[in-house]
This record gives sequence, structure tokens and C-alpha cells, in this order.
Amino acid sequence: MEKWFITMKKADFQEISDKFHITPVTARLIRNRDVVGDEAIQEYLRGDLNDLHDPFLMKGMREAVSIIQQKIAEQKAIRIIGDYDIDGVCSTYILLTAFQKLGACVDTDIPDRLKDGYGINEQLIQRAYESGIDTIVTCDNGIAAIDQIAYAKSLGMTVVVTDHHDIPYIEHDDGSREILTSQADVIINPKQQDCAYPFENLCGAAVAYKLSQALYESAGFRREDAYPLLEFAAFATVGDVMDLVGENRILVKIGLRMLQNTQNRGMRALIQVNDLTGKKLTAYHIGFVLGPCINASGRLDTAKRALKLLQARDAEEAETLAGDLKALNDSRKYMTLQGVEKAMELIDSTDLKMDKVLVVYLPECHESLAGIIAGRIREKYHRPVFVLTDSEEGVKGSGRSIEAYSMFEEMTRCRDLFTKFGGHPMAAGCSLLPENLERLRKQLNQQTTLTEEDFVEKVSIDVAMPLHYITEQQIRELELLEPFGKGNQKPLFAEKDLKVRGARILGKNKNVLKMQLENTAGQTIDAMLFQEVPAFLQYISEKFGEAQMQRMLNGMDSEVNISVTYFPTVNEYNGKRTLQIIIENYR
Repeated sequence: MEKWFITMKKADFQEISDKFHITPVTARLIRNRDVVGDEAIQEYLRGDLNDLHDPFLMKGMREAVSIIQQKIAEQKAIRIIGDYDIDGVCSTYILLTAFQKLGACVDTDIPDRLKDGYGINEQLIQRAYESGIDTIVTCDNGIAAIDQIAYAKSLGMTVVVTDHHDIPYIEHDDGSREILTSQADVIINPKQQDCAYPFENLCGAAVAYKLSQALYESAGFRREDAYPLLEFAAFATVGDVMDLVGENRILVKIGLRMLQNTQNRGMRALIQVNDLTGKKLTAYHIGFVLGPCINASGRLDTAKRALKLLQARDAEEAETLAGDLKALNDSRKYMTLQGVEKAMELIDSTDLKMDKVLVVYLPECHESLAGIIAGRIREKYHRPVFVLTDSEEGVKGSGRSIEAYSMFEEMTRCRDLFTKFGGHPMAAGCSLLPENLERLRKQLNQQTTLTEEDFVEKVSIDVAMPLHYITEQQIRELELLEPFGKGNQKPLFAEKDLKVRGARILGKNKNVLKMQLENTAGQTIDAMLFQEVPAFLQYISEKFGEAQMQRMLNGMDSEVNISVTYFPTVNEYNGKRTLQIIIENYR
């Protein structure tokens, strides 16, 4: 059972309301997102391009610009090596576009997920060396490639690393940490300990965007000339599930407006093939519609196809590539569903269900789907999950975590079991030998300090707001808080003891339930449930009886009462505007 609680952070909401011309409810929502102080509130509500930080504050930026400028002037061959996900593709596209504008002799390479694995490796370096490449510039990878970069340097190559992943380290028995560093000529990563950049949680594409800005400015262009690349940094920020706070939130807010009218042929075609042309684009559309199409190429084919889409020279090519990527994503959805079902069956039928950290071995699963399946299993069981499958080099997989469990730190504590690993507190990837599979499961569970309380999903309610408090003005004002996503969750309201006056099932797949709810003050409102309708109806039947559920579905008065968390919206139909709520949780 979920644990519902109301967030009770203190502030003078009326003072904030008066100062920033917003309602006290909106003031409370802002405080609940830990936005404190006039300057921070002003940036949160009205942040723009002027609030983005100077790229030259980032450690290594001036040195990287100097090296790249010199290589361009000498017409040395440069190769950008990205990664096979949204962030890697967008990073590669950003740097390639910027380098070409500056006249560089440049090309790209993106690792094959199955053949090469994550990030830069010896094969990619050897391939670059044999092609006469003088300088490698990484993006969205490279910070953990200690041995690989040493190999590149042994071949006499220049290496510039741009990355955003956690800095690798070794934890000694006494708890101290030894930071691992590579022989790269320069590293740009805002997570470096002595980096003065004010915001460290950028994605790889945002770091690439900052380098592009610095290069343009140093070459005599205006920094604003790099702005057309911003929409791709925004796209990757959402796609890589970065926290939408501070600079990230500004990037995404501006980038979404740019995507709405994008001049990139490939992106325009991708929007069109997903029936989003003319619609207001939100972070949801990047995270769950457009982004998965970009990711599908790296999962089931090659990410070079996604990069080719962004580089499309004409509308016909763009439409063909966009259609192909959507078809790949449709196949990915079906394969994912099969993998999730197999994983759940394995957990429920074995002693895995007793583990605090789930290590699920699906040998026949397509390895590119491991992370998605892990995410779905994490949602189902609310536990840290590793999904592992067979690969050419042994066992390979991905993990997805819960807030109470830092996946990267826990993996570091048993690093001797991996041949390769990396990631963040909430997500990680790894490779290991088959004989270490059961050892990994045992060690992760033995060393964890997770308690049963950590496994209870927590539903944080912003405001217990009665239905009769909902107004169009308040709903419009909620748009000031967008974009919503990780780190800036959509506001959640709640009311209890709502009488269900009637309900009907909608949609060709019978997957939407529309209800009329009435509160104790007599206010009635339409409510939409976009979840598993059969599960909801079974819940109602068990709580109130089959007869009461049928009365509810027949639009008759019933004894069905529920409490809900919700988000208020305005429904427009045939020119008529009505208030309604979207139900998020119920009991």
C-alpha cells in the first residue's frame, strides 16, 4: 500500500504571492520544490537565456577550446565519439554541427551497443588511428575510460573528454575514496571536484552545448549563434532523465518552445510521424514519444541512423528515416512487454521475491532492453533492480534504483565482480563474467542497508485542495511551473470522501474511465482515470461489492466513495470549456 503524505514546508506564502503576483497555492507549490529566496523564485518563474551560466566557468573549457582551435587551424583530423542513446546522439550532433561551422576536418563514430558496448573502447580507438585521426573528442562518455584513453595516448593521439557521468573512484577499506583520473589532454565535466561551474547536473549534450558556445565565442561568433543547438541539449536533458531544476529547467523550458517550431528537418519529421505537429510539446512527449524513437535505433539497430535523421538534407529523407525509427520503437515496445512479463514471472515464482535488491537474469532478452525492463520492474516492486542478459562478452545489463539506494556507490563496493560498470545513483550499466552472477546477487543483498520502509512507495501531496477551490486562473498559473519531470514533479492535489455519481468506460481499448465525483460541499466535477481500468474496477468491487460497482457504471447513485490525488485541467470540447481532474492515485 502506498503511503500518502502532505508536504508541509514552511514559508510566508502570502508574502511570496504578493511579491510575485501568484496565488498562495502556487507559492506553496514552489516552496515544496525547494525553491527558496527571491532570486531563486524569480529564476524559477521567469528564467531565460540570460540566466544560463558562462561556459568558461567550467574546468578545462579554455584548454579544450585552445586545443580544438589549434587542431582546426592545422586541419588535423578530428573524430567525435558519442554514445548510442538520446544523450549521446544529441551530443554528437551538437559538436559535429559546431565543429563543421568552424571549418574543422571532422567526422563521427558511435559505438554499436552489442559489438562495442558503452562508450569509447580499444576497437573505436584503433579504428580511429587506422583512419588517420589525430584528435578524439568524446561526448557523453569517456570519464571512466582510464585504460582506453591510455591506449589512445600511447598511439600519439590527442584526447579531449566531454562528459557528465560521475567521476570514477576506488573506495578503500577505511572508507576513503581515491579518485581515478585518465591521461586525457583535457577533461570537461562539471562534476570534477575543483570545477567552479555553478551547476553540476548537466547532461552530456548540455556539456557539448557549452563547449560549442565557448568555441563560437572564441572564434569571433556571437555566443547566440549557438542557440539553434539548444533544443537538442534540452531534448537530451529530458531523454537522459536529468533533474529539471536550475539550469536544466531553463534549458528545457526554452528548448521546448524551439522544438515547437524546429528548423531541423529530421526532428520536424519525427514530430509529424508521431502525430504531434501543431500540438503543444511537453517534456512528456520527449520522454515517452519522441525520445524512445531516437533510443530505439541504438537499441535494435545502430544509433547512427538517429544521427543521420538529425542530419537529413531534405524532407523526403527525413520522412523515411523518421518512419523507420518509429517502426523500430513499435517493435521495441512489444519486445519490452514480453521481457517484463518474463521478469515478473521469475520474481514471483522463485526466492528472488525475498531479495531487497533484485538481480534478474533473462538470458534471451535483447540486451538493449534491459534498462527499460529494469525500470518497469522497479515501478512494480519499488526495489532496486538489475536486469542482466547474455552478451558476446559474458553477462551484461542495466540497473534502475529507488531514492534510498545509490546504485553507483553500491556497485563500486563490489567493483571486483564487474569487468565494466558505470552510471548514476538512480541508473547504471554493467558487464560481468557469468560465474559472478550469483555472487553479485548475494553481495548486493548482503551489503545493503535498505529497510522495509524504503520499499513503501511514497506519494507526496502538495496541497489538500477541495474540488470547489479549482479555478481556470489557478490551472493557467500552474503552467508557470512547467516543464514537469524528474526533480520538478507535476503538482499533486488531493481530496478525500468523494462520492462517485456515475462512471463510464471510454476509448477503443477500454483503457479510460470517466467519473463524476461529488465532494461533501456538493461540488461535482468530471474525473478521468488513465490507468488500468480493470484493476480499478476490481478494487471497487472488492471494497463495495459487485452490485455497487454496476450501479456506478450504469450512472446510478451508489455507495462508492473514494479519496484521490489529482491534477486539475480544463477540457475543451465543441467550444465548451469545463473543469476536470486527472486522477493519479486512489484509495
